[in-house]
Amino acid sequence: MPILTDIRGHVGVLTLSRPEVRNAWCEPFYRELADRLRELEDEPAVRAVILTGDEAGRAFCAGADLKNPNTHVVNSVGDFVRNLPRRRFHAFRTIDDFPKPLIAAVNGYAIGIGAIVTYCCDLIVASERAEWRLPQVSLGILPAQGALVRLSRWVGKGHAMRMGMGFPLKSDEAFRIGLAQWLVPHDELMTKALEVATHICAHPPLASRLTKESLNQGIDMPDLSDSALMDLYRFKVLEGTDDKQESHEAWREKRTPTIKDQ
Repeated sequence: MPILTDIRGHVGVLTLSRPEVRNAWCEPFYRELADRLRELEDEPAVRAVILTGDEAGRAFCAGADLKNPNTHVVNSVGDFVRNLPRRRFHAFRTIDDFPKPLIAAVNGYAIGIGAIVTYCCDLIVASERAEWRLPQVSLGILPAQGALVRLSRWVGKGHAMRMGMGFPLKSDEAFRIGLAQWLVPHDELMTKALEVATHICAHPPLASRLTKESLNQGIDMPDLSDSALMDLYRFKVLEGTDDKQESHEAWREKRTPTIKDQ
């Protein structure tokens, strides 16, 4: 299997693993990443997920496998259009719908579709060796899956257009402009990513889930008052949970709360 799964306490770790080709994207990644995320969504013990690349590949993901002559080839436009509904089973739709916090631990090159995957995550921890590139235009195609719109939400239109035109983004600048929220020495990457995930896992999971939902859905609402109204409903739902009651009592009693995820 090209995607490895490891559960460490409340943290799920998914690893893109094709080290012989620097974890280059392949067709099975679409299905397997979707399947692994659905499994972790259904696992109540898992409260946050880290996505990274196999360290043996010296990259997060080196992009599409261009050595495969079938990559970026459409043999029939009709078949392509008829198969579009199946995209709901693919990785990007599943990432978009994944309700738990998802952290990208970028351990090297994130190129093409590998870069786009990181834009779909909620938080990014970058190694000093991380580098993002979108070379699609030079290949006569474009960054798909809403890549530049996703990226613009992280860093703004200008930086997104610059990357869309093929300019690379080094780790230090990615941190400076807000794509990466943490930048660490390479050897400390997974330690930091697990620290971030563990911090999140200490929160009541329903509160983390609805906080993520609030941002991801609210950012598309043209009227802030509509987003604020939806947040009011979410707030009231959380006020009725056992975890809210326990967390408030623990704060008053100066102790660590016992989280039940309800």
